[in-house]
Amino acid sequence: MAHAPTSPSAPSSAEAPGWAAPVAPGGLDATVEVPGSKSLTNRLLVLAALADGPGVLRGALRSRDTDLMAAGLRSLGVEVRAAADPSTVAVTPGALRGDVDIDCGLAGTVMRFLPPVAALADGSVRFDGDEGARVRPMGPVLEGLRALGVHVDDDGRGTLPFVVGGRGAVRGGSVDVDASSSSQFVSGLLLAAARFQQGIRLRHTGRTLPSLPHIEMTVEVLRDAGVQVDDSRPTIWEVAPGPVAARDVRVEPDLSNAAPFLGAALIAGGTVRVPGWPERTTQPGAMLPDLLTRMGGAAELRDGVLSVTGTGQVHGIDADLRAAGELAPNLAALAVLADSPSRLRGIAHLRGHETDRLAALATEITRLGGRCEQTADGLVITPRPLRGGRVRTYHDHRMATTAAMIGLRVEGVVVEDVATTAKTLPGFEQMWARMLGLEAGPDDGPDGARTGTV
Repeated sequence: MAHAPTSPSAPSSAEAPGWAAPVAPGGLDATVEVPGSKSLTNRLLVLAALADGPGVLRGALRSRDTDLMAAGLRSLGVEVRAAADPSTVAVTPGALRGDVDIDCGLAGTVMRFLPPVAALADGSVRFDGDEGARVRPMGPVLEGLRALGVHVDDDGRGTLPFVVGGRGAVRGGSVDVDASSSSQFVSGLLLAAARFQQGIRLRHTGRTLPSLPHIEMTVEVLRDAGVQVDDSRPTIWEVAPGPVAARDVRVEPDLSNAAPFLGAALIAGGTVRVPGWPERTTQPGAMLPDLLTRMGGAAELRDGVLSVTGTGQVHGIDADLRAAGELAPNLAALAVLADSPSRLRGIAHLRGHETDRLAALATEITRLGGRCEQTADGLVITPRPLRGGRVRTYHDHRMATTAAMIGLRVEGVVVEDVATTAKTLPGFEQMWARMLGLEAGPDDGPDGARTGTV
């Protein structure tokens, strides 16, 4: 299990020196323009590839995960082409072809969304990814495809690598799926279901269902593309067979990727603003204003701009993050700097993400002198005086941004592999520096004031 937090060896002298997380030089006054949502971009790419004509995504995220999705679709015979503005992507569907290989990297959306699409191809499609991706659970999607009449060869492992035997069509019908470890198992099957001959009737059989907003996001983008979806019964979804409408659509900013920047306002004091914040959204990051307010900030949404203001004092929190587990690492950074203990609950499923995030957070917070204890479904964090040190990221972008947040107050925090942030947030280091006024931005004044647009 190459990326499990208990297994990596100590950094060798041959490793890169790491990125020194800057300490906040004072209160903040910054506007941070967050790029498009990864979750929406990859869902919309899949639907555009299955649509009844060419479509366009505007404001799409360009990152490792979304580039892997685009590359996978190209392998299957879909034309995906960026415009002069790389965040504008044109997609032209084509006949789906087999006898190809798809690299999933570490992207859960690629490894779980594309197998149902590959089942519609005219031949076998081979899936593999990074070493760490080979321990991420895939069984529910693969078993679901088998139940729908698709041949899948994974040697019984339920993980990458595997082969989907596409036959040009999928029967569809009823299927039971245990999505207790990832809502992506549901979303992946729903996204392609309108192209199945009988559509799909999918029933979740597990005891828990994490990240429900991500399934609601999937249902919403399907309906926006003219697909009939019935979700009137809890944990049952029915998608009718039919066309997927080609569209010209704008992608919302990634609200979860705003978390480290908005959280920085609580740690350093001052105000951070994120433009383009939607009034209504299915993104789990919509929980941020309430969560940050409970931890000591003040949040205001006006004219599409979310502003969060802090005093430098952070309060502990008891929060059920079942619907928004992706926020847990950045909230953990706030919790270790708080004035009282915190409990983050409902996030047992994070043990199956890019790494075992609960073990990784407990290990790295302890490495810096903090106290972080795992529970059956989350973490209990008790603030203690912290020290600097090298923080391992385990190829997990949210571990890197969490370390950067702690480094705002703790001198000497070094992030082992900050480049892993390119998975969803390319250019993170420059954005972080501009927010802190350490790198000139387009609106920075000559006096070096910590203002401007990132």
